[in-house]
Amino acid sequence: MKILSIETSCDETALAIIEAEGDLDNPKFEIISEALNSQIDIHKEYGGVFPAVAKREHARNLVPLLEELNSKFQITKNQIPNSKFQTESNSNKIPDQVRDDKTDEIPEQVLNDKTDEIQKLLEREPQLTEKLFSFLETHEKPDLDLITVTSGPGLEPCLWTGINFAKALSIVWQIPLLPVNHMEGHISSILINQNRGSTKSEIRNPKINFPTLALLISGGHTELVLIKSWGKYEVIGQTKDDAVGEAYDKVARLLGLPYPGGPEIAKLAEEAREKDLPFSEISFPRPMVNSKDFDFSFSGLKTAVLYKTQELGEISDDMKKIIAREFEQAIVDVLKKKVTDAIDQFDIKNLIVGGGVISNQYIRKNLQELVEEKDIEVFFPEQKLSTDNAVMIGMAGYLKSFREQAVVNPEIKAEGNLSLNS
Repeated sequence: MKILSIETSCDETALAIIEAEGDLDNPKFEIISEALNSQIDIHKEYGGVFPAVAKREHARNLVPLLEELNSKFQITKNQIPNSKFQTESNSNKIPDQVRDDKTDEIPEQVLNDKTDEIQKLLEREPQLTEKLFSFLETHEKPDLDLITVTSGPGLEPCLWTGINFAKALSIVWQIPLLPVNHMEGHISSILINQNRGSTKSEIRNPKINFPTLALLISGGHTELVLIKSWGKYEVIGQTKDDAVGEAYDKVARLLGLPYPGGPEIAKLAEEAREKDLPFSEISFPRPMVNSKDFDFSFSGLKTAVLYKTQELGEISDDMKKIIAREFEQAIVDVLKKKVTDAIDQFDIKNLIVGGGVISNQYIRKNLQELVEEKDIEVFFPEQKLSTDNAVMIGMAGYLKSFREQAVVNPEIKAEGNLSLNS
């Protein structure tokens, strides 16, 4: 099965084509192509993601990324230089199902019949509409079996842009479409490990044993998810306020560090450990570390850093490193305690760790040591799949296709707070 996947939940515009096969017990994936546009440089001046700007950039980048996929891997069979996806609907209506099944071509008049529908769907995206029409008037239906798109959680204006783009493609190409939970994407991100230039024999599609625990840590989320089988998820713990990545960014701002703050804090903390800088009187709380549940809270930790910086006044470079080290250690201590308790309580067989924060090598190292003590296996995504990407959305969509029928132009709603609970 060839899958086109689309991700626009926050500030990454991403498209990918993957090949999927196998059943739920042994799914196998291969990345055929991928394209991504990051907006980090754009949002630096805001000190965080500005939703209206992110939505605009998604609309600007989706079709160019689709063109990039097509130019590299020829996802469409041929170009049609003489066809026109006109801006006015054709008066001679032709049923949607009329097409040449032998060639998979969609007759020009059927395309014209969809013009009004696409224009209405994308009425708030004039720039995207123009680019999409230009693409469609020179390309046939691609050799794809399924389209998947992130429907939540995330920034709703951004989600809607991706959803409407996916629906437009589904309508014109008559290819089934499935909405995907972004967090299931992060869970699925560990299902392939494919380094650049690798052959099929070198692609690792790991075998997951259940029950499995997923720790999802990113700029917007901190969750512990009990996975009973693919598609059966229970969120057993989540943050009550700031997510881990959000706490890193806020503390970075307190220390005068640039956005995104996570890598900057991690760098300073590592320098403090390498230089063995002295441990001062600085000590930050480990919020909810001894609570009887699996929930998290990091706003109090951020506030403790705020009070300490106010108390110190002028902060030397070494003191910034000491603060960063203590802050990061507090994060690690809380994560390890919650994960350890969950492993013990639910007899966990594997640990999956996903989300952008897992790029932090100190967190990764500590979790690796934890599972070695527990004698279970841990799965991390490869580096390029740890942050938001479309490959993981395609893999999650394939898993979902076993429990939900994909249809052309389904009803999809952008849900900023969409839960994984099933």
